[in-house]
Amino acid sequence: MKKRKLGKTGFEVSEVGHGLWGMGSWSDADDDVSRSALRMSIDEGCTFFDSAFVYGNGRSDRLIGEVARDYPQSPLVLASKIPPADGKWPSSPKNPLSSVFPRAHVMKYAETIRRAFGRPIDLLQFHVWEDAWSKEAEWQDTVAELREGGVIKAFGLSLNRWQPENGIAAIETGLIGSVQVIYNIFDQAPEDQLFPICRRHNIGVIARVPLDEGSLGGKMTLDTRFPEGDWRARYFNSKNLAETMTRVEALKKVLPDGMSLPEMALRFILSESIVSTLIAGMRLSEHVRANLAVSDKGPLSRDLLAELRAHRWDRQSFS
Repeated sequence: MKKRKLGKTGFEVSEVGHGLWGMGSWSDADDDVSRSALRMSIDEGCTFFDSAFVYGNGRSDRLIGEVARDYPQSPLVLASKIPPADGKWPSSPKNPLSSVFPRAHVMKYAETIRRAFGRPIDLLQFHVWEDAWSKEAEWQDTVAELREGGVIKAFGLSLNRWQPENGIAAIETGLIGSVQVIYNIFDQAPEDQLFPICRRHNIGVIARVPLDEGSLGGKMTLDTRFPEGDWRARYFNSKNLAETMTRVEALKKVLPDGMSLPEMALRFILSESIVSTLIAGMRLSEHVRANLAVSDKGPLSRDLLAELRAHRWDRQSFS
């Protein structure tokens, strides 16, 4: 497994990371199966694990904390996220920071996550963000207090879906070490403004949703349905599913011989040097084996990358 620097945080992380959303919140998550996948991931060289308190109300935090304790000598980097106090995703610039990330709320959840991990939090992130809050002292002072108290080692932001520019002002404060942003074959917008700023300020980039919530995994069809209550049922509503499948079929036509769609999707992301790690959901051991193997295959050819630029899809919603 190849490693990359996570910006100025000081961490070196596996370029393929493990996303825990599915282990905490998806309807078919099974803790024993999740533990097996996490252990295999560590054994195969993965060192970056991205969780969030909202993934099952701390379920995924507890899972990775439990498994990590069995690997005290491994250089694992455990990341999690503070949920917004108002429970709104995405955030809105109309909502004040004091209603979303007040000090008491942040301190409470940071300590809860730290206990679940059984160790200081390597990377703590706000789960939503508005650049309108960037200059406010409350979040800056709270983060400084968490660092000084040894609760966290580094701090970052998870940017709102399809709003990659909504983090540039925060980067320019010099107070964050990483940003997490949706970036994949369809969602190429971070390349426009965010990535150049990240290069300039040595900010780690965590690419999330690498397979577009599953569509770039190559197994979905127009008949795919998800259980009621599963977030994917709302994301892949009839309108979005139909358009997504049309675009997926177009991608399959440019697949090189012997390459799967998910391999091409992950290697597209890793071909971008500013990306520190991508976080793939890997609830099953078969997912771990396939996704981690991509690290050894290197970037895509320049010709294929140029062809994939034409598949950019600038979305504002999925409703």
